[in-house]
Amino acid sequence: MNRELLMLVDAISREKNVERDVVFGAVELALASATKKVYEEGVDIRVTVDRDSGAYETFRRWLVVPDEAGLQNPEAEELVSDAREELADIEEGDYIEKPIESLPIGRIGAQAAKQVILQKIRDAEREMLLTDFMSRGEKIFVGTVKRMDKGDIIVESGRVEGRLRRSDMIPKENLRAGDRVRAIIMEVDTTLRGAPIILSRTAPEYMIELFRQEVPEIEQGLLEIKSCARDPGSRAKMAVLSHDKRVDPIGTCVGVRGTRVNGVTNELAGERVDIVLWSEDPAQFVIGALAPANVSSIVVDEERHAMDVVVDEENLAISIGRGGQNVRLAAELTGWKINIMTADESAEKQSLETDTSRKLFMEKLDVDQEIADILIAEGFNTLEEVAYVPLQEMLEIESFDEDTVTELRTRAKDALLTMEIAREESADGVSQKLRDVAGTTPELIEQLVAAGINTRDELADLATDELTDITGQSSEEATALIMTARAHWFTNDADETATAADTSVETAVPAPAQEH
Repeated sequence: MNRELLMLVDAISREKNVERDVVFGAVELALASATKKVYEEGVDIRVTVDRDSGAYETFRRWLVVPDEAGLQNPEAEELVSDAREELADIEEGDYIEKPIESLPIGRIGAQAAKQVILQKIRDAEREMLLTDFMSRGEKIFVGTVKRMDKGDIIVESGRVEGRLRRSDMIPKENLRAGDRVRAIIMEVDTTLRGAPIILSRTAPEYMIELFRQEVPEIEQGLLEIKSCARDPGSRAKMAVLSHDKRVDPIGTCVGVRGTRVNGVTNELAGERVDIVLWSEDPAQFVIGALAPANVSSIVVDEERHAMDVVVDEENLAISIGRGGQNVRLAAELTGWKINIMTADESAEKQSLETDTSRKLFMEKLDVDQEIADILIAEGFNTLEEVAYVPLQEMLEIESFDEDTVTELRTRAKDALLTMEIAREESADGVSQKLRDVAGTTPELIEQLVAAGINTRDELADLATDELTDITGQSSEEATALIMTARAHWFTNDADETATAADTSVETAVPAPAQEH
């Protein structure tokens, strides 16, 4: 019988082209599975087969667990204190094994054993094929549409399958069984049944890889694709940089009569591609990214990582694009928040900011309008800038002497200290749970308090437009903050019903029936 077992293992190994150890492992698993049925439910059985003789032994085993954890499965676990009575040096996580009578192969349910063995073999084959495929280092998966699976498409390449999810397909693209398709490999998840390779045709990385294949200069290192933003199937923007002054990055990517860019466009269902020059200067990069619109001027706000871009009336629609597509892609490409405005809107905004800064300086520094305007003209907009910019920078202002500069800096520091004390005092009545909401800052808390918002629930109960009116945040930032404040509604976390000033008692508040 043992000899027959060895012959069976050798035959399966040759037929399926897998290692003998894999087949032996499947046999051991089948024997262990059959043996478990003889004992009570929950036992742990291990079978070991001698690779040379075919003889096999069977063991029942118990996992050694900490005393404090207790026995979750008494049939397959042993407390460490009890285990050490038998083996003094045994540790948690080890196994206690005792030999038991082995079942003759003839008594094993042949069909069950066969299924276990074949499944093990299939898993081994699948893993081997996948390993062989991934060892090639290919980034783009080329295959044929095999079938649909709950809206996803299963793509077959040889004997390896990839999964193209509906969300990763180009909109309005109609793929059918038998169609040839290409997609980029995003990840490999061996825990997935069937198709472990996750594909995408909408990822920016796919377009980058297509250009890498179309443009040899990229592979040679003469050109570099710095970033890419896509509206799949419609339009895309790609930023390129040349590492060789003799190579025109845009012309090289476009190709003679557009052959290279057209090759990519045809693969992506007609998606138009704007190729722009990457620049270390963020303002210059944004100007290029907004093409074909012409920019009149640009104001960079480093603190908010945003830019106010001024265009004339003729370029307003072009710069924004249909449905905001052009400015949205430019923002994704550059990583900057871009605000498009006309010259009149820009002038109005600057006038408002100037008025705000002028009032701030006149009130907090106790200076007249002339000195406030000089500070604004020199680029000072906040008290922090007046108080803490390098002294030499302020001394370069022709209208100010050293005494004036020193006095202005002292007044600015005193004003900041006074404002901080006032902020802390006004925030004394603010709920600690409101302070703990992720995304809040002392300045934001001050704005909320000024608007009568003192508790986490009061913040959570706001609508997005209400919060943006209070704080001046973007809609996305306001929505995220409100949802963070609402999180406790779904975790049964208690919040305060009284105002935060009443700190002696906090009462659990049920989640409101409706969200605003």
